[in-house]
Amino acid sequence: MGETLRVGQVLRYARAKDSTDPVLNGYPNFHYVTEAPGHRKALLEAGINGMAKVSASGRQRRPAILIRSSPWKAGSEQTPWHDVFDLDNGHVRYFGDHKAGITKPPGTTTGNAALLDAFNEHQAPTPEARASAAPLLLFRAVSRDGKVKGFVEFCGLGVIERAERIIQWAGHEHATFTNYVYDIALIDLSAENDQVDWDWITARRTPSVSDQEALAKAPRAWREWVKRGHSALPRVRRRVARARITKVRDQRPVPGSKRHDDLQLVYEQFDGRKHDFEAIASAVAARVLRGSGHNYREGWVTQRSGDGGADFVGRIDLGTGLAGTSLVVLGQAKCIRPNSLVSAEQIARVVARLRRGWIGIYVTTGAFSEPAQLEMVEDQYPIVLVSGLDLARELRSMARDDHGDDLAACVDHILYAQGVPITSRRPEEILLV
Repeated sequence: MGETLRVGQVLRYARAKDSTDPVLNGYPNFHYVTEAPGHRKALLEAGINGMAKVSASGRQRRPAILIRSSPWKAGSEQTPWHDVFDLDNGHVRYFGDHKAGITKPPGTTTGNAALLDAFNEHQAPTPEARASAAPLLLFRAVSRDGKVKGFVEFCGLGVIERAERIIQWAGHEHATFTNYVYDIALIDLSAENDQVDWDWITARRTPSVSDQEALAKAPRAWREWVKRGHSALPRVRRRVARARITKVRDQRPVPGSKRHDDLQLVYEQFDGRKHDFEAIASAVAARVLRGSGHNYREGWVTQRSGDGGADFVGRIDLGTGLAGTSLVVLGQAKCIRPNSLVSAEQIARVVARLRRGWIGIYVTTGAFSEPAQLEMVEDQYPIVLVSGLDLARELRSMARDDHGDDLAACVDHILYAQGVPITSRRPEEILLV
């Protein structure tokens, strides 16, 4: 085995692109790890970096597509969209490279063209065709040593499940444009100790190496996907089976930060206005669930009395027709001091109201205690937790996307223009809407 990329590993991506030293500034050197004598350097200059195709096995083969997300750019004029990286559940939602002001037809920009080409390959009906399909290697920019540039985290190996043409808001330009968004399944690398051997990519870059010869160097789960196609994804998708507990401090914004100010503004505005906060929580829950790739529909906010323990109701639709079903989403909203904790008992009371085929979502301005999270994981509670930090992040994201970064205007829109009804209907009635 040659050099490897390990999921979660942070690498130094230096501007000089010198591959001489294996380590730079205490971090593995990206260009050393991906060096292949006789081949061009692997690059992450663009968000979507397609390696040049080679002629092998009687067809054109793209060795790989390297994808880089830059979270620190999200919400800017250059990058108004927000990629979603859910590594524990093997899902990435990645936006293409079409932007406002580009006159080329959607799908013809360099990055989108490469990903749509790969999407067609990933949908190929035969193992022979899938063997040449380009693997996606995903990275995201991270800050280290006080710098937001020059470091990337390897996030895994992926295939495209869906490609969707969408209309996006261009942020400060106050205009819309057409783009593509891709739902990417991350492949399980547990058999390889969460690593990708770069020799596999080098083999795919070598014209004299056949598709099948290169495939022999691929991770086991990738070979299974090539053999079975997308029907194998439930088995080969990356899943982190450990009980992941988020520390309380990581659920709260950094004091003095913009997120901290946003959360404090929300708390002060809705402290004592429980019913209004429920509408905010419903809108945030919708964004969180849709951002994970789900088809979510907001229902209603419950009336002040007789709500049966639910503050808002929604629905997740899975599949279509005879192959589809829907889940009731029961929402709980708690506007508490940002330094307060939600206990295990409070979460358990919500879970106790769930019926078969229902899930819960708990949205708060506070944080969830570690014992509460541990009990939720150990007892496999079907509930989504949205902390104060998540709430502030999603509201600010909504403000950037649709309201020119004006948080107050975003909140007013949710309360007075969005039009989520207030009703005393039973939660299961959402299935009939």
